Amino acid sequence: MKIKNIDYSLYLVTDRGLACGRSNLEVVTAAVDGGTTVVQLREKDCPTLEFIQQAQSIKAFLRKRNIPLIINDRVDIAQAVKADGVHLGQSDMPLEMAKGILGNTMIIGISAESIEDAITAEKGGADYLGISPIYATPTKTNTAPALGLEGLREIRKAVSLPLVGIGGLNKDNAADVIRNGADGVAVVSAIVAADDPAAAARELKQVINEARKA
Repeated sequence: MKIKNIDYSLYLVTDRGLACGRSNLEVVTAAVDGGTTVVQLREKDCPTLEFIQQAQSIKAFLRKRNIPLIINDRVDIAQAVKADGVHLGQSDMPLEMAKGILGNTMIIGISAESIEDAITAEKGGADYLGISPIYATPTKTNTAPALGLEGLREIRKAVSLPLVGIGGLNKDNAADVIRNGADGVAVVSAIVAADDPAAAARELKQVINEARKA
């Protein structure tokens, strides 16, 4: 059965292209040491076997720390490695099909680029929403127009699912995202490309925690 009561506050999305030569496991290890609470393994151009091997090594590390591993896009790989969940974008496998395959065994996150996306995903049984993009970001070039904080607030009013903001987020704007309705902040380059991913995660986590208390 899927994990309950997940802390989505600091959600890392991997990207080896930004990792300065470090492996995903090295980045994940440092990020978790700094306070990351969820890890999404994202590989768009990786052979299936390599993707599986990465997922297995990262899962083994995360399992000891009770931190969920989410697989981006690939429902088959999520099943094969018994990950904790899968994250699907608007051009990935439809939620209804993923639910048909996975049933209630895994967390299913959905990227929502509009209020309509968010409402549809909630009705369809998604477990959380990635609100994307909050701001324009160089790590993804095929995204919808930036929603901004106003778009985030509107989605927060429309649905009750946990919301994770993503897109151009860092220590300077993470607090605003939390204060405007997000349960968590998803980052890529702010941790992956940092000289010291553990320190970057620690700083982000502190900003998020302070915003949650406010």
